[in-house]
Amino acid sequence: MAVATQGLTTVQALARLQQYGKNCLPKPSRNSFLSLFLLQFRSAFIYVLLVAVIVCLLLGQLINAFFISAVLLINALIGTIQEYSAQQAADSLAHMVPQQSRVLRDAHPILIPSEDVVPGDWLILNSGDRIGADIALKQSTQFQVDESALTGESISVSNTKQAFAGTLVTHGRAEGEVIATGSKTQIGQIAKLVHQGEPTKPPLMQRIDQFTLRIAIAILIIIAFIFGLTLLRGAALSEVFLLGVALAVSAIPEGLPAAITVALAIGMKRMAKANVIVRKLVAVEALGSCTFIASDKTGTLTVNEMTIGQIWLANDQLYDVTGEGLSPTGQAYRHGHDSPVDLQHETALKQLVTVGVFANEAHLVFEEDKVHADGDGVDLAFLILGHKLKTLPDTRRKRLTLFPYESEKGFGASVDETEAGPEISVKGAVEKILPMCSMSKEMRQTILSQSHSMAKRGYRVLALAHGTGTPLDDHFNGLKFLGLVAMSDPLRPDAIDAVAACRQAKIKVAMITGDHPATALSLSQQLKIAGETDSAITGQQLEQARLEDINSFDRLVANHRVFARVKPKQKMEITESLIRQGEFVAMTGDGVNDAPALKHAHVGIAMGLRGTDVARESASLVLTDDKFSSIVKGIIEGRIVYNNIRKVIYLLISTGAAEILLFILSVLFALPIPLFPLQILWLNIVTNGVQDVALAFEPAEGRELSQAPRSPKEPIFDRLMLERVCSSALTMGLVAFALFASSLHMGVDEVEARNLTLMLMVLFENVHALNSRSEHRSLLRTPLFSNPILLIGILVAQGIHIGAMYTPGLSDALQLSPISLEQWLVLLATASVLFVVDEAHKKYWHTKHHPKSAVSIAEHPRE
Repeated sequence: MAVATQGLTTVQALARLQQYGKNCLPKPSRNSFLSLFLLQFRSAFIYVLLVAVIVCLLLGQLINAFFISAVLLINALIGTIQEYSAQQAADSLAHMVPQQSRVLRDAHPILIPSEDVVPGDWLILNSGDRIGADIALKQSTQFQVDESALTGESISVSNTKQAFAGTLVTHGRAEGEVIATGSKTQIGQIAKLVHQGEPTKPPLMQRIDQFTLRIAIAILIIIAFIFGLTLLRGAALSEVFLLGVALAVSAIPEGLPAAITVALAIGMKRMAKANVIVRKLVAVEALGSCTFIASDKTGTLTVNEMTIGQIWLANDQLYDVTGEGLSPTGQAYRHGHDSPVDLQHETALKQLVTVGVFANEAHLVFEEDKVHADGDGVDLAFLILGHKLKTLPDTRRKRLTLFPYESEKGFGASVDETEAGPEISVKGAVEKILPMCSMSKEMRQTILSQSHSMAKRGYRVLALAHGTGTPLDDHFNGLKFLGLVAMSDPLRPDAIDAVAACRQAKIKVAMITGDHPATALSLSQQLKIAGETDSAITGQQLEQARLEDINSFDRLVANHRVFARVKPKQKMEITESLIRQGEFVAMTGDGVNDAPALKHAHVGIAMGLRGTDVARESASLVLTDDKFSSIVKGIIEGRIVYNNIRKVIYLLISTGAAEILLFILSVLFALPIPLFPLQILWLNIVTNGVQDVALAFEPAEGRELSQAPRSPKEPIFDRLMLERVCSSALTMGLVAFALFASSLHMGVDEVEARNLTLMLMVLFENVHALNSRSEHRSLLRTPLFSNPILLIGILVAQGIHIGAMYTPGLSDALQLSPISLEQWLVLLATASVLFVVDEAHKKYWHTKHHPKSAVSIAEHPRE
């Protein structure tokens, strides 16, 4: 296939896409609907219920065995549907941050989804890119690739002939022609091997599994105790077994795993709407736990639209430049003058602008009302400056060598052939460029002073230099210093409010950047990340502290919030230091060198717009808009998810405990079984079967950012949960037992007593579902219709139970009979006692733990 350095046209690309198909690897195997259904039976809870089915069959309780089996099948079906939906949601979210490739289309470099790359495309590769197809390299500069996905070797290799799909560019630049896509690539041949292996469960789900296992063991112990007690009292063995089955059925929260899966899936969707894509399930709730956010500056806290505002030349002449962003409209003025300069009479200025244009990797073309812009914001700012001052690249000038900008080097350069011979153009950080230039100590001090002055005003400052000859490597010396360029990248309008929201949520924020310390400090003070008396710590200071001892390094990190001129490795070291000090760290990054820090942080957050593929793949979360405010939105959603999981657990555990208490009291007072296993199953299906999932849809309560981050080590079953479960379970269990016992005492037969007790429990659990909507806020101050799914579920549950009383066959199986409206109202009033108890506990908790805020919380519950 012929090489086309202008790339394919859009028409050609579409034709080849139809011919060769999408550039996609075989998708990893997913559990089928049937597989997910069978997996629902792998649970300690389910094993106990299966034993109950066997016991019922042995005792001839065919109806009980049938209904328990039916409940198992219904729960399995519900769980399967929920997990299948969550799996589909995860797949759809994965497509929201597709891998992208830079190709030449219609002679312009553009970013396209890698799946749209076709054979014959001209692919442009930069450091940090994951290569989207197999390509034949035609030109490369200091090009190195991590081919571990193919070879297993983690050491980067230099390759000037071919690069393969799935590998990572770790250094340099390259271009070439696509020769294979999709399953025809080298990695496509081994894709099946790549997707082998079982996924690891996230820590939250592991904790839930451990939690459910402990509950199952506790249930068996309680059953064994009551089993032995009733046998000692001389009860028939069949009656004892029936009691054991009833206890097992009452205590097991069968819907817990499925409800938690739904809560996490809903959290993923809500985060996606907040421009936060979840790559790892644990990050859904982990982000809500973070105590420290270490953020990049450019593009996250700022808009990433660099504009050159001032130029200072080595002859001490200062120029102001007008115009903003990617608009070519603007002029240069001598500082303090009103007339624009004529570049024909400004030789030194023209040379500086020329160097900035040539030491450049960006692409910028204006076509009528269109702008084709591609590349780093700094490089684009220099090309815009060239357009403003009519100093554009000389097409007759041939580039001999490009030394790409890499963050660890701090500069970029090019060597170009001119009529006078090879010329060197270099731009970069001031402290990197000065050692390359010949000058006096006085001049060096003047430059540093001017650079510091510009940086203090919030500018990002770069130095430019020029030389002749052909260097053997990227170690330049003897260059001529040309001047300084001051450019600004304005803060994002939402960043100040977002940082303020973090302070309110007791989350610390730090800025980590490769920029000048004065620039970083100035912007940090505007954001209120740093105070007026604070200082910025440089990478050099961090290095010196680390050489002393680890404690000195940790103290330096702990006492500062602005880190400038930081090397990529030091970003990871800062992360490790914060973790050692007990912080739960969320780290942002966009470059290939940020990957270690993203992996070491508790929550790695990659940029979706300007981030490299390797950064996105190392992160747990991806921001589709690169905004710091989106992190804050994600924190809110993460806290909502965790709160909703607690609500589900509270609902299921406390209702199960109440049912067990009802049985224990009946056994202790030698009363008949208060509810048969079938009635317990019906109770759990009619009430908890809908409400537990509905609670996962609870919206924000409004105070998520006013609470301090929870400790990641905090158990789900903490003091508050324990107190609430005990108070609710005792209330429901004691009142239900009182009703059952008093009914029998007044001569009501067992069937009717169970009928009334079951209706009371249905009402109790409906009221309890409403109480579960918030751990702290009064139900009276909770918007009634903010979760319509829960309200509908409660009404449907009550309607189904009343309907069952009038349904022949079903009413006989469940031993139900209609009750009067007067009886129903009395039972409803009795169930309302649970509301009073829960409200009293909430008030008690606030008075005890938040005495100063109890009144304000009651008056302003949504603040």
